[in-house]
Amino acid sequence: MERKLAAIMAADIVGYSLLMAENEASTYAKLRAVFDELIDPTIASHGGRIVKTTGDGFLAMFPSVNEAVDAALAIQEGFDKGPFELRIGINLGDVIEDDGDVYGDGVNVAARLEAMCDPGQIFVSGAVVMAADRNSADRFVRIGRRRAKNIPELLNVYRVRRAGSPWSSWRQVPQVLRSTAARWSYGAAAIALILIGTQIQPLSLAAMVSRIPAALSMDQSRADPRPSVAVMPFAAMSGSGEQSYFADGLTEDVTTALARNSELQVIARDSTYAVHGQDTDVRKLGAKLGVDYVVEGSARREGDQLRVSAQLIDVKTGAHLWSRSFDRQVADVFTVQSELTTEIVAQIAPYIGRSEAAAAAERPTDNLQAYDLVLQARNRYRHGANDPQDILEARGLYQRAVEMDPSYAAARAGLALTYIASVAQSGEGRANAPELHLGLSEARQAVRLDPNLGLGYQVISFGLAVQGDYSGGLQAARRAVELNPNDPDSMMALAKAQVRFGEYDDAVANAERARRLHPMAPEYYAYVHGQALYAADRRDEASAVIEECLIRAPRDANCLLIQAALQGGGGEVEAAQQTMAKLIEAHPEFSLEAERAYRRFGDRPLMEEFLQDLAKAKAPETA
Repeated sequence: MERKLAAIMAADIVGYSLLMAENEASTYAKLRAVFDELIDPTIASHGGRIVKTTGDGFLAMFPSVNEAVDAALAIQEGFDKGPFELRIGINLGDVIEDDGDVYGDGVNVAARLEAMCDPGQIFVSGAVVMAADRNSADRFVRIGRRRAKNIPELLNVYRVRRAGSPWSSWRQVPQVLRSTAARWSYGAAAIALILIGTQIQPLSLAAMVSRIPAALSMDQSRADPRPSVAVMPFAAMSGSGEQSYFADGLTEDVTTALARNSELQVIARDSTYAVHGQDTDVRKLGAKLGVDYVVEGSARREGDQLRVSAQLIDVKTGAHLWSRSFDRQVADVFTVQSELTTEIVAQIAPYIGRSEAAAAAERPTDNLQAYDLVLQARNRYRHGANDPQDILEARGLYQRAVEMDPSYAAARAGLALTYIASVAQSGEGRANAPELHLGLSEARQAVRLDPNLGLGYQVISFGLAVQGDYSGGLQAARRAVELNPNDPDSMMALAKAQVRFGEYDDAVANAERARRLHPMAPEYYAYVHGQALYAADRRDEASAVIEECLIRAPRDANCLLIQAALQGGGGEVEAAQQTMAKLIEAHPEFSLEAERAYRRFGDRPLMEEFLQDLAKAKAPETA
């Protein structure tokens, strides 16, 4: 095995399976011609080599990012004239070469970039842009920081400019699909037609359009008379890429401070990140998120100097209602955040009382280093992620923050979350696990330090549910929502607590509300929503929501689990068994024994019904 730094190109032909289904012989012949006449010679002429092919895609390696980008442009130009559509992702990273194949994060990132593309586009990582020739900087357009499956860090994504590309205006996609996909696209999802229950082969993740159930349509959500606002990710203008988390943290803190106001609807941070960079027209971005107002800004941190700029925009007219720049010492970052939040609130909700503005002005800590560590920890791990290493790394950062400022409540709540998450993922001896008791102790200390910390109560609810105290978990979740009525994570925590406690209709309502506040939510939200609908005996609606989850993430274990129960309980035994096989493949540790211990539906009679539905799907008794 040889480890090396290389430019990796991942490419995939869009819709190949459908074309093969229509005319297998002709499609394969055209594919071979494309490889022989365009792809192979172009890669070779730029010093690269194809490592492997995947039927309708390929992985290539280049010694230089400049050659990789030039080759990608030449290949896409050739595809513009041919019968196929291609997506390309390029990354510069450390790879392991073994027996003619390559492995490692460098390859994984390239594949994730390719999956984010629309047909005809080329996406590259920040590492590629930094390594490219200085005089080629204008070739790249920053898309923004994006989440990618199984990649813990946010990816800094850029698009390669393509002069005269026929795909620049999506001219081959009907207008009706463009408008629908623009409204509901997930991250950088490509425009695609989703036909449920037909013979069409499943499309890749990047080609899937996130479908929102009718109950969650934007028109219905606008029945809420409160003004709605989205805080778009603040742009990091610092010279060092290592400071990008600082701008991310400022975005999150301004969002959180605004969300404390019950008179506002505030869109979740992850949803704004999902659409960030998709369109330069703020009115279109606002329409995707279904909001009245958008906040945009930038943060430049150089040494001890901090400049933050922000502006408030009316989505309907595009008018800039307010803008301001703040030049401060870094030590005054909390003052800047407070002033920003107070002024934004005053512009869009003048009827909010002084008590709300005062809440936004609270300083979480006087120790800027501790605050910096918490921002890094949040960037490393968020609730719902499954990587144990990320949890440990975040725990170390939170511990250092607590050491620097023992009274920093948010740091203690974050630390508590890492302990409880470790126990929940282990699946063994949860109720009496030392880490669980330690996590609950830290979370309770957090709310003693700051009785208005919604995150603290959310973590307590999580820990009590793992411990089996469903009544206490429900009470804590309700308190979290009372303190922060616009936090979708708290809303989902309440929905899960209500499912365990038997308040099924309320659980459905809160899950739906959370998804309205987070229109670009991860699959975990669809799972909780589907679980609540299953519990409320609204099985057809549950099936639609879970299908939506599995279109975007076919191996999501939680959604596969609910689907197997729905099919088993509905008499679709053969389909249920097939789903169970997929679940076990994705999650080999699954068993009925583990489900009994986890108590997904608490101590309610539904828990036994759920287990019986899984038994019909031939769920294994033990792992």
